[in-house]
Amino acid sequence: MLNFALVRQKEMTWAELTAGLTVEDLQDLTNEMVDTMLALIADCTDECVTFVPDDPAANDTYAIHQDEVNLPWTLGHVIVHTTASAEESAALAAELARGVVVQPRRSRSERPWHTITTIAQCRHRLEESRRMRLSSLGMWPDESYLDNFYQAREGGVELTAVIRFALGLSHDDSHLGQIQEIVRQAQAALVSA
Repeated sequence: MLNFALVRQKEMTWAELTAGLTVEDLQDLTNEMVDTMLALIADCTDECVTFVPDDPAANDTYAIHQDEVNLPWTLGHVIVHTTASAEESAALAAELARGVVVQPRRSRSERPWHTITTIAQCRHRLEESRRMRLSSLGMWPDESYLDNFYQAREGGVELTAVIRFALGLSHDDSHLGQIQEIVRQAQAALVSA
């Protein structure tokens, strides 16, 4: 996996972290990330998916409903959130690779998290996301426009196709610890029940 901590800690730029990455590398990184997430939930049951963990730091500033701002995320919630973000990055990266002029915008669709209540749904959502992300890489031309970029905000990172795709993987990576903690708490609660 890429060491996203280097970018988060400002020890490396996005351009440096992603320099030389090919479509094949992005495919491998996608498979590695989805496999990692599947491994984290391998021993989960349906009860783990809807378990509400203890998370005193919960603060979803993008929550649609005000009563969900400080609501701890269930495993199902994290899975639909991470996959939606990675798919958004993959879709925008494909546009950039094809030479499309991209304006700062969202290209996001997140399945309602309340509808994800089984571990089979979580696994399906991860596999579906893997398929969608890998398919998006198939849209990259053989001679992609790798210098094409946009900035999400003035003075921000120049988001090339490779960097935009890697941002989705970075977002996944930022939720791995959260997934581990939800699974830990859920399994502990099930054992003590």
